[in-house]
Amino acid sequence: MANIREGKTKDFVQEEGRCYFRFKDTMTGTADGSFDTGGNMVAGSKEGAGLESLKVSKYFFEILKEKGIKTHYISANLDERTMDIKKGKLFGDGLEVITRFVAVGSFIRRYGKYAKEGQKLDAYTEITLKDDEREDPLITKDALVMLNILTAEQYEEIVALNVKISNIIKDELKKHGLDLYDIKLEYGMVDGTDEIVLIDEVSGGNMRAYKGDTYIEPLELSKYLDIK
Repeated sequence: MANIREGKTKDFVQEEGRCYFRFKDTMTGTADGSFDTGGNMVAGSKEGAGLESLKVSKYFFEILKEKGIKTHYISANLDERTMDIKKGKLFGDGLEVITRFVAVGSFIRRYGKYAKEGQKLDAYTEITLKDDEREDPLITKDALVMLNILTAEQYEEIVALNVKISNIIKDELKKHGLDLYDIKLEYGMVDGTDEIVLIDEVSGGNMRAYKGDTYIEPLELSKYLDIK
C-alpha cells in the first residue's frame, strides 16, 4: 500500500521500497490568485507545469551527477511525471538555501536602503526556514546551531555546497545565453547516514534566470535549454 504525502506542487510517494515524487500541474502563488514561485499557497494550476518542472530537474540533476555532486536523484520518467529518489531526512522541517548573484526580490525589500536593484553580488548565500505560517523567515547560523537544526560544521558545508552547485548551474545557463540572478535549493541527509546531499527539485521555479533584461518565466526555461 502506498504512503503518499501531498505537497503543493508534487507528492512524495513510498511504495514497496520505492520512493519518488509525482509532479503536479498546480502552481504556488499569493492570496489574490497570482502565480508566484515564492508563494506559500496553491494559486491554481497550469497544464504541463509538472512536466516542465520535472524536465528541467532531470536535466540539472544529471549534470550535477556528472560533476560528482551527490544528490537524492536516481532517475526520472517523463511519461509518468515521476522522479525516483533516495529517501532522505530533512533538517528540522526543511531549509531553503539561497545563493544570490544579483540584488533583486526579497534582498532589495530587506536591504534597499543600502543596495540597488540589479547590483552584482558575490554568491551571497542565506538560509530561510520552510514555514508557510511565518512566511519562510530568514535565519542566522547562530540561531540554526542554538535551535539544534544544524551544527556549525553542517552549516558551513551546506553553504559551501550551495555556492558550488549554484555556480555549476550559473555556468550551464550561461552556455545558453542566460544569466542566473539567484537560486533556492534544499538539502537533507540520505536515510541512515549523515551525508548531506541536494534534495527536492532543481527547476525554473527554484531560480531567477534572465536573457538580457528579460526575465525567463519558470515554465519557459526548458525551451532556452533545448530540453525536449
